[in-house]
Amino acid sequence: MPKREFRMLVVEDDFMVRQVIRDILEPYGTVDIAVNGEEAIQAFRVAWRRQQPYDLICMDIMMPVMDGNAALIAIREMERRLGIISPEEVKVIMITALDDVRTVVKAYSKGGATSYIVKPIEKERLVNELHSIGLIPA
Repeated sequence: MPKREFRMLVVEDDFMVRQVIRDILEPYGTVDIAVNGEEAIQAFRVAWRRQQPYDLICMDIMMPVMDGNAALIAIREMERRLGIISPEEVKVIMITALDDVRTVVKAYSKGGATSYIVKPIEKERLVNELHSIGLIPA
């Protein structure tokens, strides 16, 4: 049986940051894009409807329309309704420009983030994070 394609969603309102993350992730699989939390929730829902769930979501915390923390809480709630529990939940790396402990704690405690990275995004740091959370082999 062929291995299922690795699927990722990048949720970021800044065009250049989106492109950087996409360029880093594309060698590992398919990368979809959303520009705010509402689009992330829609993309997550559609992916499950098509039975092509995401393996990874890289999501900015501070975005217009709906921020990353609110979107992550909604995504985790959808997973609960679908009967998906840890460790089968989508891996979520929160991305923030703020090196603020409260923001990071909120992403972990309320949203169930897997990890976080502080901007600027560097290839080595993101790839190392993918290794450390078990998404790609070392």
